[in-house]
Amino acid sequence: MVSPELLEILRCPACVQTKPGLLKLEREFWLVCQEPDCGRKYPIKEDIPVMLIEEGDLWAKVALADLPVPPPA
Repeated sequence: MVSPELLEILRCPACVQTKPGLLKLEREFWLVCQEPDCGRKYPIKEDIPVMLIEEGDLWAKVALADLPVPPPA
């Protein structure tokens, strides 16, 4: 599990340069960017958030309900 302190400081790497890029924890394994025009979703694998823009892009168009839990290795 990602600590609440870490969740407070993590931001979407694609959005943070121009917007707040706030992330929300979803389904215990995903950090979802809250910017309306973003939609990137970053998996948490072995308690480590994978905060690569390319990784977020892979899941951007996947609906929250369709995200695999846990994320694929």
